Amino acid sequence: MGLRSYQKRVHEWVVSCFPVRATTDCAERSHRFLEEALELCQSIGGSREDAHLLVDYVFSRPIGDPKQETGGVLVTLAALCNATGIDMNDAAEQELDQNWKRIETIRAKQASKPNGSALPQ
Repeated sequence: MGLRSYQKRVHEWVVSCFPVRATTDCAERSHRFLEEALELCQSIGGSREDAHLLVDYVFSRPIGDPKQETGGVLVTLAALCNATGIDMNDAAEQELDQNWKRIETIRAKQASKPNGSALPQ
């Protein structure tokens, strides 16, 4: 299956799982993306110190173009998956399948968190 098909299926899950405002809120979606990216880095040995250094580095630079940065995210994720021996497509499909099975748990977590906070809880 192609990337577009996967993106559409993720959209269907997001719309089924979250209130409309959470599905279209770019700040909310970017916070959740950053959280997952940090968890991935942590899971393979990344340090808090390096994360803080990178935050300072990125935010000291000019703002990039979202489409180009999206491409960069996907290229570097694929390269990281190659380095770690993870099948990116398999991992993506497994996570989406699991998300469909835990919608109620995810909704409860979403409902309990402070509105507008970058933190998930």
